[in-house]
Amino acid sequence: MVTLLLPIACVLAWLPASPAIARSVRMHVDHVVTPVAMMDDVQVRLDWPAEASQGELVLTARRLDAADMGYHFRDLTWRCGLRRPAAGRWQCAGELRSGRSPAMALAVDLGPSTTRAALTQGRGMLSIERGAATPDDTLVDLTHVPLRWAQALLSQAWQAGQMKSGTLDARLRVHAPTGRPLDVSGALQFSDAAFDTPDATIAGEHLGGRFTLDYRKTPAQTTVRLDGPLRGGAFLVGNAYVALPDTDVGLRIDANQHKGAGWQLPVIQWRDGDTLLATGSAAFGTDTSLQALDLHAHSADVAPLASRYLSGWLAVAGLADLTLAGAADADVRIQDARLQDAALMLHNVDIVDAKGRFRFDGLDGAPRFSATSPVTGTLEWKAGQLYGIDFAQSRLVLDSSQGEVHLRDDVTVPALGGTLGFDHLTFRPPAGDAGADIRFGLQLDRLDIGKLAKALDWPAFKGELSGRIPNAHYASERLAFDGGLTMQLFGGTVQASSLAMERPFGVAPSLTADLLIDNVDLLALTGVFDFGSITGRLAGRIDQLRLVDWTATAFDAELHTMSVRGVPRRISQRAVQNISSVGDTSFTSTLQSRLIGLFNDFGYSRIGISCKLENEVCAMDGLHAGGAQSPGQRTFDWLPHKRGSEGAGFTIVEGAGIPHLTVVGFNRLVDWPTLLERLSAASKGEVKPVVQ
Repeated sequence: MVTLLLPIACVLAWLPASPAIARSVRMHVDHVVTPVAMMDDVQVRLDWPAEASQGELVLTARRLDAADMGYHFRDLTWRCGLRRPAAGRWQCAGELRSGRSPAMALAVDLGPSTTRAALTQGRGMLSIERGAATPDDTLVDLTHVPLRWAQALLSQAWQAGQMKSGTLDARLRVHAPTGRPLDVSGALQFSDAAFDTPDATIAGEHLGGRFTLDYRKTPAQTTVRLDGPLRGGAFLVGNAYVALPDTDVGLRIDANQHKGAGWQLPVIQWRDGDTLLATGSAAFGTDTSLQALDLHAHSADVAPLASRYLSGWLAVAGLADLTLAGAADADVRIQDARLQDAALMLHNVDIVDAKGRFRFDGLDGAPRFSATSPVTGTLEWKAGQLYGIDFAQSRLVLDSSQGEVHLRDDVTVPALGGTLGFDHLTFRPPAGDAGADIRFGLQLDRLDIGKLAKALDWPAFKGELSGRIPNAHYASERLAFDGGLTMQLFGGTVQASSLAMERPFGVAPSLTADLLIDNVDLLALTGVFDFGSITGRLAGRIDQLRLVDWTATAFDAELHTMSVRGVPRRISQRAVQNISSVGDTSFTSTLQSRLIGLFNDFGYSRIGISCKLENEVCAMDGLHAGGAQSPGQRTFDWLPHKRGSEGAGFTIVEGAGIPHLTVVGFNRLVDWPTLLERLSAASKGEVKPVVQ
């Protein structure tokens, strides 16, 4: 605004002290230059009728540029009513327009010792005051000014940033001596501020704060110091989401930028009570990417950290509801956009997953990371739990070098009456576009399946789980296992292979595996599920099993009895009823079917059933009709029926002896959710006898 006043002052100098005679003054100026701004193609016209109390002033300019402040205007027009309230004093107020932008009101008061001007739009006002005794200084007052007015100044430091809403109040001193740096200093306050970037990787909303500002700019360098408290609101930077408390959070930033280079931040201070105290420095590239960081952080109370500072990263990892307790310190050093050193000092920290997937009690130690020379750290805990499985105190010694963290020695942790051991572990943190990478070997020895079933709220299984996974690899939210696991279950074995997990702690975790079942005691198995009793031995396979959020969504399964010498083959009436009900239109058919209610159990020669689950539909099959039984101590009874049309029947239970019966299924395509409901009803004894 000061630049606008220069040509006006020249025009006013032509007017006499008392304009009793009509006057008309016109002036054209090619260039007007001040330390703050410059104008081109300026025209001023003043018309003052004779004996009139005021005249009309019109000023136009093709261009006004305040390069240091980032402001550029085109096609300026100001039309105002000029009057002279006292000798040596002039006042003019009217509408100011720039191109097609909304009109603003500009009022100017030119006195012999002081120049004042006020620019208003709606509730916002920007006013300036300049004294003749200090021509290099201009006082600027901002009252409820929309933050969008500061967009041009913001773009000088952050080109991608876009102000969306909020207001600004400030009182600033602009010192602009000729040939010396521009200096802007003073106090400012903003409220309900919102901003973002076109790619939405950086954004903020409902932010408030009060700061002292010191801004200096030369042709070669810009320096900024900002110091004061933030209050409320939230902001996002990449995956880092910060939700500020309603109390003050102290912030100080010293920054400088050399022409053509990125910003350097030699001083960073963040003060959020006992929750987080951080000090350090940083450097950014010309594209605002983080190139260097040297930061120390201390938290005397880590409980609020998860909700205030870590929720963005935790949500990506599927740990949004994590709760923390204890204290911690951290050191991080990034150089050339890569993590070079990091250390995390834990002081009796408790970590609890609200969904019950895991917990650690009394974490202590200082794990460290180095991208170059070797360093050593430790990590220990007093107790823990994983998916309801308790594990005891343990201590890890961790070595790090060349960008990896290694487990120095094998670690064995008592769990479920047995042991769980890690024989190697390597961790590589995220770098560039690559995410975290973890590799380890796992040994399970005689884990009590009964305790595991109780912890996971499963039926009362009994047995042991043992196995060795020589190599497991976690990357891109997928955990893949080499090797397999063997479970001693119900007197038989269940072998798991091709194990893999996706999003193990994320949204809708999934598990894939192939299972091989051998010599399982059917009487013990059916007794656990209260399905009715079946004696004999069971074998089979479940291939391409896929669980999503621990619910089966796909598999190809075949289960069948085995011929084992000395093991009777009997099936109870209740088991027959349950098998019939689960199979929907299945029915029993024997010569003695009319007398089924007179017998508690029946003989059978073979039992077999298969199900291929896809898209919530189970394609069912059974035994080959009339299949011969092979002789010997242990032979397999499974002879799959050739799958036919939906209406073709298939045998599930093939009777033998007196009394005996045969169970035949007719519906080959069964709705999977309905099948699960019937299995649940059968296990609860809610199935009524059906005899056909």
